[in-house]
Amino acid sequence: MLYFFNWLNPWLVGVLLNSILVVVAWIAPKKLLTPSGLFHGWLLGVLIWGTLGWQGYIVVMFYFLIGSFITRLGMAQKEAQGIAEKRSGARGPENVWGSALTATLCALGVWATNSGILPTSQTIHPTLEALLLLGYVASFSTKLSDTCASEVGKAYGKSTFLITTLQPVPRGTEGAVSLEGTLAGAIASLAQALLAWGVGLIDLLGVFWCVVAAFIATNLESVIGATLQSRFSWLTNEVVNIINTLIGASTAILFAWIWANIMT
Repeated sequence: MLYFFNWLNPWLVGVLLNSILVVVAWIAPKKLLTPSGLFHGWLLGVLIWGTLGWQGYIVVMFYFLIGSFITRLGMAQKEAQGIAEKRSGARGPENVWGSALTATLCALGVWATNSGILPTSQTIHPTLEALLLLGYVASFSTKLSDTCASEVGKAYGKSTFLITTLQPVPRGTEGAVSLEGTLAGAIASLAQALLAWGVGLIDLLGVFWCVVAAFIATNLESVIGATLQSRFSWLTNEVVNIINTLIGASTAILFAWIWANIMT
């Protein structure tokens, strides 16, 4: 019985905390989420608190708040040029899961390895939980890097170039990169990873893997935008975001696994 309540308690806390935050967000004058986005954000918050506790929750909240702030930089200018995010940056369900699906799967994987759903740590690779936590952090480092690179580039990029040809293109072009955006993306991924290190989810080497993985994934996302996105109607921004975060998480996990095997 005690084990049952110990298992249930984080989920109850998650439901209560996120319900309060939904009410606050609903009455707030600045809408960061659409009404349906609020429900899906609530569900995401409950899942993350239930699986990773306050440490994992701080990571996702940091991404959401910083990402929302960055999206609104230069909003009037971006709207006038037709390159702003729709709904003035308010996130809908597609944005929630486009950004957080990979991280949620990693979080559920961590929870499953500690809940009896999967074999115990004595019968699986001992670093599985650490690798999944790294994937969780790397996915948000990647997405925040992508968001900052894109939004800062659109608002403040002095020169933007198509990543595949390096030819000058207008701001907001799919696959366009800029020095200002690239630097902003690198700083954002580092900040996100350092926060995760500060709350104990990853170690300092993990911070390095997250930054490297975010840089690789963000640039690959630009390549996808420049070469494939216009050719396939199903390849929406949200689908590309899922691919982007999956690349970031997988790259960090792969690098960490290779390094661990080299060092042992």
